[in-house]
Amino acid sequence: MVIVTLQRDKCIGCNYCVEMAPVQFQMSKKDGKSVLIKSVNAKGFFTLKSPDHTIVESCELAAKACPVKIISVKET
Repeated sequence: MVIVTLQRDKCIGCNYCVEMAPVQFQMSKKDGKSVLIKSVNAKGFFTLKSPDHTIVESCELAAKACPVKIISVKET
């Protein structure tokens, strides 16, 4: 299982996550912040749990590129 978490409230809208992982992230047209596609919101933490381990590399690149370090990726 791959668990990707985004602290959306702290997003500055730089778009790096979308460039690195366009299948998992997109920018909101409403507020210009990142959206973790198919995630569940729990108190400002948007979490995606996926059995697809092929997303790990792109999500880790997005996490490393994020200037405010609000993306985490864990494999279980």
